[in-house]
Amino acid sequence: MKDFQNRGKLAIFLSYYRPHLALFLLDMACALGISLVDLAFPYVSKLSMETLLPQRAFAAFFAVMGVLLLAYVLRAGMYFVVTYLGHLMGVRIEADIREDLFRHMQTLSFRFYDKNRTGQLMSRVTNDLFEITELAHHGPEDLFISVVTLVGAFAIMFTIQWKLALVVLCVLPLFVGFTLLMRRRMMASSLKVKQTMAGINSELESSLSGMRTAKAFANEDQEQRKFTASNRRFRGAKKDYYRNMGFYQAGLEFSLPCMSVLVIAVGGALIMQGELTYIELITFSLYITTFLTPIRKLAAFVEQFLNGMAGFTRFVELMRVEPDIKDAPDARELKEVRGEIQVDDVSFSYDGRTPVLEHVSLTVRPGQTVAVVGPSGGGKTTLCQLIPRFYDVTAGAVRVDGQDVRSVKQRSLREHIGIVQQDVFLFAGTVMDNIRYGRPDASDEEVVQAARMAELYDDVMELPDGFQTYVGERGVMLSGGQKQRVAIARVFLKNPPILILDEATSALDTVTEARIQSAFDQLSRGRTTLIIAHRLSTIRNADHIVVIDGNSIVEEGTHEELMALGGEYARLQGLQQ
Repeated sequence: MKDFQNRGKLAIFLSYYRPHLALFLLDMACALGISLVDLAFPYVSKLSMETLLPQRAFAAFFAVMGVLLLAYVLRAGMYFVVTYLGHLMGVRIEADIREDLFRHMQTLSFRFYDKNRTGQLMSRVTNDLFEITELAHHGPEDLFISVVTLVGAFAIMFTIQWKLALVVLCVLPLFVGFTLLMRRRMMASSLKVKQTMAGINSELESSLSGMRTAKAFANEDQEQRKFTASNRRFRGAKKDYYRNMGFYQAGLEFSLPCMSVLVIAVGGALIMQGELTYIELITFSLYITTFLTPIRKLAAFVEQFLNGMAGFTRFVELMRVEPDIKDAPDARELKEVRGEIQVDDVSFSYDGRTPVLEHVSLTVRPGQTVAVVGPSGGGKTTLCQLIPRFYDVTAGAVRVDGQDVRSVKQRSLREHIGIVQQDVFLFAGTVMDNIRYGRPDASDEEVVQAARMAELYDDVMELPDGFQTYVGERGVMLSGGQKQRVAIARVFLKNPPILILDEATSALDTVTEARIQSAFDQLSRGRTTLIIAHRLSTIRNADHIVVIDGNSIVEEGTHEELMALGGEYARLQGLQQ
């Protein structure tokens, strides 16, 4: 398990190489081979010009040239390995990072997703990690090749003429200092680009999801203006990044040729003094050309590092977000649930300031059906979201079978609770896939039976491909009632001991609602059921009715008792009739 809280970003990044160490070592071995071939050519050329050609050892000369040719064939093969397997390693590392990120995001609670936009989170899972592949592959490889080539070139140059090598070595820190200065500027610009891109993705996701609403209100121009404003911010951020990059490249292209001119000038002076030969100066020039390539690789590495680490920084930031709802260290599995629910003096607030529920107490016996009614905003849905522990209570406790929900494992708790929410979400798949989501290991026959129980079967058989019909993004190809019945079928398939029906029949017509209600009556028999309803006609037969208003329970009893009381429930009944 990687420690994201206490380790530095670089240490975390390097830890992703461990599972792919064999590929990494092969990549580095080939990179070393490429560097050695590059270093050998100028030195072999010097020996040939100083020894073999003057001595007219032509056979040996051409043999050496043949060996060099074979070395470059081998070098080409090593470049293939570096390019293909190196990139493969980078992709695997990127996939591992994305896997860890998605797994972590699944541990984050509802509160996190309440505060963060989907488009920005998508950007972190996709765009921010896109350049990790290039950094993971080319970063160590380019750095390794550059260091080996530069150190090797300088070592050989010092053996040829130490004075000329010292001049080159003295100039190099100026280039390194310039690189570090521009690196800081480009890093800040790159991070700004990433953040701006996340904003564009968020705006785009919102606009595309609400395209039908925009068209319905003829607000396409307004959406275009919003997107154009985001796009301009992105353009401005990129402009700043490319300006800094331009300064860097211009400085690079100025300093590197100047180094060659410097070598020729100082080398010429040394020739005039008899301290250097023409062949040694040519060799020196070849080595300058040799290590200009690694210097350019270092420059490319700076850009890769900036882009990759900007995205990786945002990845680490998200991985360091602690879920506010965690399993306790000694959390137990919740097994053999009878279905007793106790809400004990519960208070709750989303923001810590505005109370949504205050001192609410409620006991639901195993197998009992309890309806929760009241005006909108009274806290009905919130109360039901505290039972599966989507949020933690601010005060008090929620217990299932006498066990505080904070003392049991979240997964085992939610496996025993079936929820049909007012806002139905369907995945972009088939009808079969969406119903089977209630129990992924269910057979096709069990899925079909669940659809029958949800009064959905006949509708499905009228679709073009039956149960294999594609429902579209968020189920757009289905009617509102059909989507709600798919959600209901999921719960029939899951068959849990506790049911929470949050306006589960709100999108159904009266006839279908009556048919569904009889199925619900059958499903809820022997199970604990909480029903949130605005249509009071659907909860007349509930064992117990709770009226929530003003963040607390104001009335409770059976339908007959509450009607006789003549209070809030009777008033709501009168309004609906």
